[in-house]
Amino acid sequence: MLEIQPVVFLKGRNVSLRPLEKGDLPNCTRWINDPDIRDFIKNNFPKTMEEEEDWFVNLAKKKPNDVTLAMVANDGRHIGNMSLHRIDWRGRVATTGALIGEKDLWGKGLGTEAKTLLLHYAFQSLNLRKICSQAIAYNERSIAYSKKCGYKVEGVLR
Repeated sequence: MLEIQPVVFLKGRNVSLRPLEKGDLPNCTRWINDPDIRDFIKNNFPKTMEEEEDWFVNLAKKKPNDVTLAMVANDGRHIGNMSLHRIDWRGRVATTGALIGEKDLWGKGLGTEAKTLLLHYAFQSLNLRKICSQAIAYNERSIAYSKKCGYKVEGVLR
């Protein structure tokens, strides 16, 4: 019997990044509606599975200016998503987004490893020159992990 191997786009030691699949949408819907996660992102309203499906379908329309990948732990579990948004090919700048939805894996370094994989891809393969990120001021974990990945604070919005 032929065993189908999962697609891996970028592989790290403890986490891999692969294309987001329609089967990932139940996790995405659960995470985006979780109050502990929602407090740290720009989503203030509940999202239905249908709304997440619309978001997923629209990802293809945003190419080549957005790249959204599923974060997968070594055990095969989909644990979050990592993205490059609004890629400006002329200015060679993009913005990143990240969400680890499985709270039992927060603080384990998987986000840092996944972001490092994404940044290497952005700089080495896509030839981008600058990657930006934003975090809500009270999201100290996100700010600390961004700094650990090499980001510098360029400004603080009031």
